Amino acid sequence: MNKYLLFTLVLEVFIVTEGCRRRHLSRVGGPTPTASASKPDSAGVALSDSSATTLPADSIVVTRPNRPGIEEARANVAEIDFKYLTAKSKISFKSPNQDIDNANINIRVRKDSVIWLSVSKLGLEAVRGLITRDSITIVDKIHKEYSVYDFPTLSRQFNFNMNFELLQALIVGNLPLPKRPAQKIKNERDYLLLRQSEGKVLVENYIGEEDRKLKKLMVTEQPTKNTLRLDYEDFTSLNNFLFPYTSLVTLDYQSKTDGQFYQTLLRIKHNKVELVDKNPGFPFTIPASYQRRP
Repeated sequence: MNKYLLFTLVLEVFIVTEGCRRRHLSRVGGPTPTASASKPDSAGVALSDSSATTLPADSIVVTRPNRPGIEEARANVAEIDFKYLTAKSKISFKSPNQDIDNANINIRVRKDSVIWLSVSKLGLEAVRGLITRDSITIVDKIHKEYSVYDFPTLSRQFNFNMNFELLQALIVGNLPLPKRPAQKIKNERDYLLLRQSEGKVLVENYIGEEDRKLKKLMVTEQPTKNTLRLDYEDFTSLNNFLFPYTSLVTLDYQSKTDGQFYQTLLRIKHNKVELVDKNPGFPFTIPASYQRRP
């Protein structure tokens, strides 16, 4: 699989572990697009930009008791609500055969609809990605290729229900799986621990006892014991929410190709994040001359 899926945040980390047998792709970067005034789209993906305005403060109500009880935490894990999100960030990646330091990534999200990514370095755009509710499309501008993945196929490959909601939750620091009434929360040192399961995957959510924010996530695939750990750091106030400006992903896995154990590290540090109420634009095209990778 195309290693540029690394830059589709957490899902691409899973995908790239089975892409190690592919040829080693070089990374070059490009200018991140800026928002400009334009009409909003009507079909799910905007092909032009519009100016960004923050949501009015009185439209968001967040209550933060000093020390919520376990029952209250179950019902009121503090999550981020938004219409559109934009972020300018730095991404670093280290694996047994790659080491990428401080590439630029521009992220735009329309809640429950579209995630748009642009990765650049050294003044050139290398990758553009579009994640919709149905698929993930990655355009490799260096090698003039593109790849398309669908969630059902990825779900079967990783024995886990991959979907748009999961990726969106991981970007903004919300719970990756919906809360269910039967699930229990217990005290675990300085956290409230919420355990969830999806298929053969166990998800452990470590929630701050005072601010009710998701601080750490452990995902374990039961048959293989492959694990993904996601640590959220640098929480900063954003439109009356607490938003994690740094995310560190640690993936320990056994390759299906050679049976060896490997570790992959991915760090995302946001320089600027905005929650906006106007469409920032999601420009995305695939040139006719580009070849589709299998």
